[in-house]
Amino acid sequence: MKLVLFLNMGGATNLQDCEVFLKNMFNDPYILGIKNAFLRKFVAWIITKARVKAMQENYKQMGGKSPLNELTQSLCLKLSAKQKAFCFDFVNLYVPPFAKEVLGKYKLGKEDEIILFPLYPHHSRTTVTSSLEVLQNRVKSLKIDAKIKIIDVFYKNELYNQMIISHILEKQKHFGAKTLIFSAHSLPVSVIEKGDLYEKHINEHVELLKEKLKNHFDEFIIAYQSRLGPIKWLEPNTSDILANLKQKALIYPLSFCIDCSETIFELGIEYKHLAKEAYELISCPNDSDEFAEFILDCL
Repeated sequence: MKLVLFLNMGGATNLQDCEVFLKNMFNDPYILGIKNAFLRKFVAWIITKARVKAMQENYKQMGGKSPLNELTQSLCLKLSAKQKAFCFDFVNLYVPPFAKEVLGKYKLGKEDEIILFPLYPHHSRTTVTSSLEVLQNRVKSLKIDAKIKIIDVFYKNELYNQMIISHILEKQKHFGAKTLIFSAHSLPVSVIEKGDLYEKHINEHVELLKEKLKNHFDEFIIAYQSRLGPIKWLEPNTSDILANLKQKALIYPLSFCIDCSETIFELGIEYKHLAKEAYELISCPNDSDEFAEFILDCL
């Protein structure tokens, strides 16, 4: 068996899971960099209690759940229907399905291979490193001796970028905007200063896309969303960019492969009242045929 596991942070599928998500996220040492595990757990508990009601209210505006699990499951089914060489499943880091329950569904031995496919185009310790570490530790603790293969970040992949460009241009046909905003999830500047590659990869990715799109747009903007707390984060903020728009725009959620609360709620709902001009949000690759073909090409 060749088992492909997509790795993501995950999205709550009900309001109760919002607390589970927050608790697990802030217990992640790559997210909350407190070395003492007991102290980190205590601080995570405080943050969770402070934020859970607001998160639940946001989720109510999305119908009570994130679309991430359903979209990822749909992608797995589509990929399975296209070929017979690989089996596809997915693991979330902070909400179910967790690694233990997913791996427990399969009888894996020395002749089998687990292909870990983080659904993050750009590398960050807070996403790729954290997800891979959890999966590899779980494989080891379950004494699974299958071979492990890892799919690297893919923001330079030509097939992947062709898909992004086609999705952007298709949206532009119907909306006609000449400003294109690439919105990426922000990170604390302190994480970048410690050598995290994320901002470098975002900048390189935008340059690649701009070269292909320069004849279609007058203005390209990199912006960062989803910052938390009083510390310094990557800028400019997507909300500030939208509040100062001078003409209508398209937004592409550059750091996301599957739509989630950061795209559906934050970009699609929360920021709408801030924008000085109209904007349209382009969907993530999700379970599109082009994304499925890109994934198969990676394998």
